[in-house]
Amino acid sequence: MQGMLEIKVFEFGSFGTNTYVVSDRSGNVLLVDPACSNGYERQVLHRYIDSLRGPEGRQTVVIAATHGHLDHLWGARWACEQWGGAVLMHAKDHPLAEAMQRQYELFGIPMQAQPFPLADLQQAVLPEGEVYRFEVIETPGHTPGGVCLYWKDEQVLLSGDTLFRMGYGRTDLPGGNTGQLIESLERLFLLPPETCVYPGHGERTTIGEERR
Repeated sequence: MQGMLEIKVFEFGSFGTNTYVVSDRSGNVLLVDPACSNGYERQVLHRYIDSLRGPEGRQTVVIAATHGHLDHLWGARWACEQWGGAVLMHAKDHPLAEAMQRQYELFGIPMQAQPFPLADLQQAVLPEGEVYRFEVIETPGHTPGGVCLYWKDEQVLLSGDTLFRMGYGRTDLPGGNTGQLIESLERLFLLPPETCVYPGHGERTTIGEERR
């Protein structure tokens, strides 16, 4: 629990990717980086989200992604089928997500990519609710359109693969840029030191701990 928001993390897939479910008491849900890669993981995620219904069974589910890499999107098509809508992602990473088959081939994964609907995160009109009152911080470097989601009042940052506990995102994949990543990290380090950081992989940390 983080203030008015509840944040639940699931580690999914062979890459150990963190999927986040951010919710409030009114049944508003934000699903970030749907990495569920098999039937069991999807069942666990669906059961949890279904348990978050608000008064009179009310529920709104919005799906978003911090960037367009395959390990953060294993369950994207499934999630869109379950809750409707499109995956909200920075427009600069749409080409990555649309070329998912190339990512599979790059990592030698013998799977057929399943397309899913995409929408521009920064142009999206979000529903009312505490969960959806976040700031999108552009943090290119790991990918061209990488973003972090920041709840200022809650002092919470979902950092994707930009910032980890004692680490940061790699830049040697297509679209990576070390100079941009350094600038992105410097931007994040301007946030209050007590800001709780929930990364795309590994355990949570704080801005203050990672500045050292």
